[in-house]
Amino acid sequence: MPTLRQKQLLAGASWRRERLRTNLWLVPTAEALLFALLFAATVTLDRLAYDGRISYADWVLSGTADGARQILTTIAAALITVVGLVFSITIVALTLASTQLGPRMLRTFIRDRGTQLTLGTFVASFCYTVLVLGAISPGPHGDFVPHLSITFTLGLTLVDLGVLIYFIHHIATMIQLPQVIAVIADDLARAIEAQSGADRQPPVGIDCGPNADELLRLVDESGTVIPTPETGYLQFLKHDELVRLAAAAGAVLHLPYRPGHFLVQGQPLAVVWPPAAAPQLAAQLTRVQVTGPYRTLTQDVSFGFDQLVEIAIRALSPAVNDTFTALTCIDCLSHCLCRITHSWHPQRVHRDRAGRIRVLAYQADYDRLVQRAFEKIRQSSAGMPAVMIRQLDALCRVMEQTAIPRRREVLLEQGAMIRACCEASVAEPADRADVLRRCEALLALHQVSDPQAATAAAGTYG
Repeated sequence: MPTLRQKQLLAGASWRRERLRTNLWLVPTAEALLFALLFAATVTLDRLAYDGRISYADWVLSGTADGARQILTTIAAALITVVGLVFSITIVALTLASTQLGPRMLRTFIRDRGTQLTLGTFVASFCYTVLVLGAISPGPHGDFVPHLSITFTLGLTLVDLGVLIYFIHHIATMIQLPQVIAVIADDLARAIEAQSGADRQPPVGIDCGPNADELLRLVDESGTVIPTPETGYLQFLKHDELVRLAAAAGAVLHLPYRPGHFLVQGQPLAVVWPPAAAPQLAAQLTRVQVTGPYRTLTQDVSFGFDQLVEIAIRALSPAVNDTFTALTCIDCLSHCLCRITHSWHPQRVHRDRAGRIRVLAYQADYDRLVQRAFEKIRQSSAGMPAVMIRQLDALCRVMEQTAIPRRREVLLEQGAMIRACCEASVAEPADRADVLRRCEALLALHQVSDPQAATAAAGTYG
């Protein structure tokens, strides 16, 4: 298992990769540069063959300059046409994603590596073909025709045909709602694994200064606020760098907001104690945090839950009325909550090498993540027993893997609210009975581990 320091470094690398991956220009540019290097290599060999220094094998194509120009012009025209087709299909997929799944899902499609590689392959092949076409020129021994480069161009055309077939299959698979939901859930599960890690305990037998509660009291009483430099979503915080800066200043930083929160310029970004260290840290804090127009999963697992919930409540809206998509989202949410039940211990206290607390960070807790996963869907599912039953099944699934009593109580509270919603909105007695049976099953699971607490909770269930 990686250490906390390694996880922080991985988080920084993950954020940089995410910034580079979420665009449609990086991969095509990189492939175009690689194909330009390939052209430089093949045309050099063609020059050597033209001067008679080397000879080619029989499989290398030969022909006149006019024939070569005609072939290359045809290939280049076909490639640029297919590039336009690929861009059109991509735009259609993005439009469908925005309409059916919500605008926040567009980043999932833009960062798709298959789409980027397809665009890159066709753009790079077009660039290579144009470079080869431009290399045909008069020479001292007649027209210079880069036979090897033309052979490679025809080979790339066959590769492009295979890539086009793959792209059509990939797009047809990628725009299916279950596939989109599965990709988001998989990204969320990886983010949970990367961001879980308990607070590091102070060294035994060494004076490590005030504890977290005492420092929070000092910060509240006499701390100095460092304002947010610009408006936007807090995307990333370099906690290890914050610890280093706070240790150098002999200060403690309290971060009242976590990545994923929307901050307005001038709103508190951090609170510093003692106040004398505030001017020094204020000047340095801008380079250890990133604010932008959107949220990311790098340090914000709540965003993954919100994406799945957004798809679910859109599916439950009267305009869409797609209950089965909502049920799929609930299943994926239960999977991610099971991962959190096992390993979610977000690091709130960051210490320096001497063991002193330097950064107190706000993190999303288990209670809030469970509420995010269930409450908005419950509020949108009034009168829908199928959705209520699936939510209760999900709660049972998570309850089976939850050992911490407080966390089990949180799950039971969600079940009680679903029961109340059922009794208030489901008119059909048979449907209501089905939902209530699931409620009893959830209560029975809770009672298996803690009979005394379950007896008290039974009153909440009526």
